[in-house]
Parts: sequence; structure tokens; C-alpha cells
Amino acid sequence: MEQEKNGLNKAKWWQIAGLAVNDIATNLYMWEMIFISYYLNGIIGASVVIASSLATVMRLWDGITDPIIGIILDKTKGKFGKNRPFLVFGQLIMLVMSAFMFFVTPKFPKAAQFWIFVVFYAVYIVGYTCQCVVTKSAQTCLTNDPKQRPTFGIYAGALNTIFFTVAPLYSYTYLLKKHNFQFGMDYFQEMWVVVAALSFFLTVITYIAIRSKDRPEFYGTGNTDKQKIKLKDYIDVLKHNRALQMLVVSASTDKLATQMNGNATVAIIIYAIVCGNAGANGLIGTYTIIPSILILAFGIGFVARNFGQMKGFKFASYAALIIMCILTAMFAFGDPTQLSLPGDGKFTGWNTFSIAFVVLMVCFTGFKQIAGSLVYPMTADCTDYEVYRSGRYVPGLIGTIFSFIDKLISSLAPLIIGILCAKVSSSAQLPTVDTPYSKGLAAVGIFCMFGILIFGYLCNIIAMHFYPLTKEKMESISKDIADIKAKSIEKE
Repeated sequence: MEQEKNGLNKAKWWQIAGLAVNDIATNLYMWEMIFISYYLNGIIGASVVIASSLATVMRLWDGITDPIIGIILDKTKGKFGKNRPFLVFGQLIMLVMSAFMFFVTPKFPKAAQFWIFVVFYAVYIVGYTCQCVVTKSAQTCLTNDPKQRPTFGIYAGALNTIFFTVAPLYSYTYLLKKHNFQFGMDYFQEMWVVVAALSFFLTVITYIAIRSKDRPEFYGTGNTDKQKIKLKDYIDVLKHNRALQMLVVSASTDKLATQMNGNATVAIIIYAIVCGNAGANGLIGTYTIIPSILILAFGIGFVARNFGQMKGFKFASYAALIIMCILTAMFAFGDPTQLSLPGDGKFTGWNTFSIAFVVLMVCFTGFKQIAGSLVYPMTADCTDYEVYRSGRYVPGLIGTIFSFIDKLISSLAPLIIGILCAKVSSSAQLPTVDTPYSKGLAAVGIFCMFGILIFGYLCNIIAMHFYPLTKEKMESISKDIADIKAKSIEKE
């Protein structure tokens, strides 16, 4: 057995990076589906209201499938491992169902197309959930080394930063322009080919990366084939796993804050209405991508590896909190109309406000990435803690709890923003670039862009105060689980 001293199971760097690639494999399909309302409206012929409503309903269905798939994964055992079947079936379901959505649905009679699409979409989501759960679950068998496990966050964070910079450029700047700025059938079918090919290739990499580690001796207590998990056991996990509870508090409040911060309406309020410079919004990502990856590598590579994931998470939350307080003060008491950046069409030279804004946003993006990227490996710690606490190995349940909370909380962000905008505006429409400035609208924008993040990071700091999994505790847990495995092997 590939077990190191003191019960540490270590992975090679490419295995950790290979698992992180799975996040991009699923995000490719997720990105394609953000345009689904245009497909339903323009190709299928559904009304705007119905098209938008379907996205919300399917997100709820997505949340329902999470715990179901998690429970099935926890009960899965066989010669093909615990995670690889979900990786393979998830990828195949997404590939086939998405192809049916974009190539087969239009061949049906017009009156049936919408409902046929709904069926294909619902099955597609099951596949998406299957593959997503592997990203969290497989970490528990890949490595349990407290110094090595955080490096997953570096790879995942860097890859996602690059992906979410390149994806808009491909979808909007290249592909939409190529198809005369029309979301027509050619647009969706060409995007599907690229998404399907890349996602399949990345899934193969992930399969190879986890193949040698997806075995019972590398997860749980080493005898999970004999484990019988019942519904009451899951309830006990939710009630008594303090680490899981605190991480859920942190992850859910962070998710709500980042969803509101990144909302398109909020961006329009801040950049177009408050700053009077809509062009500045699209340029921020180009300034932050490389410096934020460097900050991410330092925060996880040095702080989290040497002092533990909890301290790395706390460090990033404190830093991001301070930056958000400064930015809030700048927009509340400074002159945001001074903001101008090279390439935004209004740049006449650097000024103090613009320089301070760029520097703060670069730092914030890096610290935000540290906190966000550490959540995945910290879920693996919560899984090991449950093995230590109760002897139960339930990575599926623990991993899908975060997915469920993610989808539940993120669905609230547009609602909150819409209510706040309605309170300060007499218009029945959401703000646009042509909406005139008002103090009420500025206050909503500042709160949703910066203030809500202050709340989120405060929740992080408070939750981490009660989070029990320090670096020293995880080292002790690794040793205790290794002892349990050794005794299990002796009995056999």
C-alpha cells in the first residue's frame, strides 16, 4: 500500500492537478448552459418569461439531485472504484443529453420541442451532478497530507481564473461576432462541439489522475465495503460534525456575497451609473488575472501549507474584509467618477482614485480566490474528520451539501438585488446604462458590490473561530485513521 510514515497518503503533483482539471470539465458545460434562455427563446420559441423560469426550476432540480447522488456515491463499491463510475457516467450523460438538446430537439414538431428539451435538460443535470461530486469526493482518497492537500486549491483556483477570463472572450468576443451577434443554431452547435471535445479530454485526464488512488485502502477506514449507512447516520453527521457546520456557514454566506458582487445589474449600477464609465467593467479582469494567481499561490502555497487550511482561509478572509472596507469608503466618500482605465474609451491619464481602485481590486481578487479555492480541500478534511469522529466514510453526502447550499443561496441573489432596486426606484425595469444617477441607487450598488462581502467575510472569521480542524488536529486525525486501517488489515 502506497502509505507514508505517520499514516500520510501522498499523491504526485500531476494527480492533484489532474483532479482539479475536473472542475474545468464541468464548468465548460455550466458556461454553455448560461446561454440556454437565448436558445429557448430564439430557437425553441419559448417566451422570455418561460425561458427564464425554466432556468430557475432546473436549478432547484439540480439542488434536489445533489444529496441523492451523494448518497448513491457513499454506497458505491466495486472493482472500478468509488469515484470513477460517476466520472464516466456523468461525462457520457452530459455529452449525449446536451447533444440531444442542441441537435435533436429542433427536429421534433414545434409544439413538442419545449417539453422534449425539458426532459433532455433534466437528465443532463443528473450527469452534471455525478461528475461534479467527484471533484470533492476524490480528494479524500488522493491525499490526506495536511501540507499537500491545500495545493489542490492552487491548481483549481489558477485554472478557474484562466477559464473565466477566456470563456467570455471566446463566447462573446469571438463566437458571437463570428455569427453576426446572433444566438442562432450555428452559434450553439459550434459551441457544443468545442465544449464537448474539451470536457471529454479533461475528463480522461482526471480519470487517469485518480485511477491508482480510487481504492478502499486510500479512503475511510480501509474497510468501507462493510460499511452500512442509513438515513439516521446522515442526520447524525449534519447534527454533530462541527467542522462541516462551520464550513457550510462560511461557504453559503460567501456564495451569496460573491453572487451579488458579480451580478450584471450591480456592475451596471457601479460602473455605468455611479462611475459613469461602463467600459471600465470589462477591463478589471485583465488587470487582475496574473497578480491574483500569484497571490493565490502565496496564500495557499505558503500560509495554508505551513499553518493549515483553516488559518489560510482565515488569513484570506481578514485581508479581503479590510480591502472591502476601504473600497466601500472610497465609493461612499470619494469621487467614483474619476475612475478611468486604459482602453475604456474615457482614459485621459492615471489619477489617485483609479490607481487605488486597481491595486485594491488586484489584491482582493487574489484573496477571494484563496478563500474560494480552499473550500474544496477543506471539505475533504471534514470527510476525514467524520471518519475519525464516527467511523463513517460519507464523502458524497458531505460534498453534495456544499453543492446544494451553493445552488440554494445563489438563487437568492437576483431576488435580493431586484427587491433593493425596486425600493429605491420608481421604474418597473432593472437599471440600465441609461438610468440616471440617484443616491438611493448608488447606495444599493455599493452595498451589493462591497458591503455584502463585508458581511460574508465577517461570517467566515466568526465561523473559523469555532472550526476545529487546525493543521495539528488534521495531522493527529491522519495518524488515528492509519491506526484504524492497520488494525482492520490485521483482523483480515
